Amino acid sequence: MSLNLSNVILHQLAINEQEELIVHYREALLPNDHSTESLVAELHRVFNSKAGKGFGSFTQESDFQIWLNELLKSDKDFYTFSQDSAERLKTELAKYPFAEAGTLVMAQYQSLATDYLFIGLLPSYNSLQITEGLNIGSIDYLDIAKMDIAARIDLTSYDIDKSSNRYLTYIKGRVGRKVSDFFLDFLQAQVGLDTKQQNTILMQAVEDYCADAQLDKDETVSYKKQVFDYCSDQLKSGDEVQIRELSGELPSNEGTSFLDYTQEQGYGLEESFPADRSTVRKLTKYVGAGGGLNLSFDSLLLGERVFYDPETDTLTIKGTPPNLRDQLTRNR
Repeated sequence: MSLNLSNVILHQLAINEQEELIVHYREALLPNDHSTESLVAELHRVFNSKAGKGFGSFTQESDFQIWLNELLKSDKDFYTFSQDSAERLKTELAKYPFAEAGTLVMAQYQSLATDYLFIGLLPSYNSLQITEGLNIGSIDYLDIAKMDIAARIDLTSYDIDKSSNRYLTYIKGRVGRKVSDFFLDFLQAQVGLDTKQQNTILMQAVEDYCADAQLDKDETVSYKKQVFDYCSDQLKSGDEVQIRELSGELPSNEGTSFLDYTQEQGYGLEESFPADRSTVRKLTKYVGAGGGLNLSFDSLLLGERVFYDPETDTLTIKGTPPNLRDQLTRNR
């Protein structure tokens, strides 16, 4: 990939003998060479591939934002900026019981004409290696694939519109208490664009549009399939859902496009947002789980092979999958 690296540095967060979190500062920036470019390129790739990312923006009280503005105006050098950030991260992380060691990576770079600032606390591990003399040695390495404490600021978008609610992207974190909470506190940032909510609103808008247009069942299934295919293609390509673009691919209802409909009805959809796989698949499938049951079937089967009686809350399936039928037959 084409990547132009401006600055990159590593600082180490460690726990001392008194069980206190401390920072080991690197003495200078890393050189901009093939190794560091490869590192940042891999961080960029893995970050892009991570599911479950959130969006946000700085609060008005954010010291981090002040430091960032100073950096962008060249009033603060990158090394000092990284030291200030590492100290603040240590202070914030020490408030939590899950405080842990890690390598703080900060990188300023450009990819595909967009400027970025990456900040991540990466796990590091010690592993064995075979030396050239066939001896056993040890090596420390960064486990980039398991990165789950990281944020990236789109500096280009930030420069254009500081009032945006999505120039900051972060990994939401692990199951349970969100690790991202302390990272947002460290950045003094707030949650912005809710992609899950935007996808849910889009699904409701599609449902309402089909109903108001009085489409029959086959037309509704076809319409939803078009929306699903578009969203799936955007997911595969790594692009966002563009409401205007999506509307252009859909048939209009008596001259009213899907875009016109969403704006007239006040759905509050953003112009673009990332597709959420689990939400958009509901366009073509009925999905549900609970009470020991996990069901999923294509929506076009409802009323054909799958029948629902709301009075008795009973689902009748005609024609079971062969592998399920085999299990049922053998275990009667």
